[in-house]
Amino acid sequence: MAKHALQETPPVNYEALTPYTPYITQWSEEREPESPLIERPGRGIGYLDESLADRDDRGVLWYRTPSRPGNGQPLFAKVHPLRQRRAMRRLLCNVCAKPADRTEDGVLWLLRDYRDDWSGWPENMGAIEPPVCLPCVRLSSRMCPALRKGAVAVRVRQAPIAGVRGALYRSGFGPVPEAVDEVTVAYEDPRVPWVRAINLVRELHGCTLVEVDELCRS
Repeated sequence: MAKHALQETPPVNYEALTPYTPYITQWSEEREPESPLIERPGRGIGYLDESLADRDDRGVLWYRTPSRPGNGQPLFAKVHPLRQRRAMRRLLCNVCAKPADRTEDGVLWLLRDYRDDWSGWPENMGAIEPPVCLPCVRLSSRMCPALRKGAVAVRVRQAPIAGVRGALYRSGFGPVPEAVDEVTVAYEDPRVPWVRAINLVRELHGCTLVEVDELCRS
């Protein structure tokens, strides 16, 4: 029986992608500062020198990644915590930071295609990717390495803020907590005081799939 050669995925030219770096992408000079964590007895974790800006309006602790977009090289596999959070809260395009596209069918999301994961996907899914504007659909679907493997456009009627994704800690030795896992938790989850957040999560409801090619032609 003849053997078929495996088709190799061509390497990604990240240098060519740099001018099209999405708003939420982290850059190499946006390094997390040394921020000692402590256990707050009965209240989870906190920073030793914590300020009001370190927590969101639900009291969850966030990474302190500085915002210096354009400095260094884009780290396409990483998302900047505060820019992601801003885009999700305000429903801004994750690429250009302008308002996401909205019609009577809902706000537009462009997601990696996981329809084989469960029937009805992405209904009720917790999304960490902010939405997108119409002009950026074509750009993202053609240039984003992850989306080139298969992208789906989704109109979402309701997308309430539901929780956070981040590092989960537990009591360690002495006052220093120990990181144990990466989790996505609802704000009502009893573990949330022990999470240092890196992404805001919205839950997608009332989803309608849209052909990406159709949007690119509009």
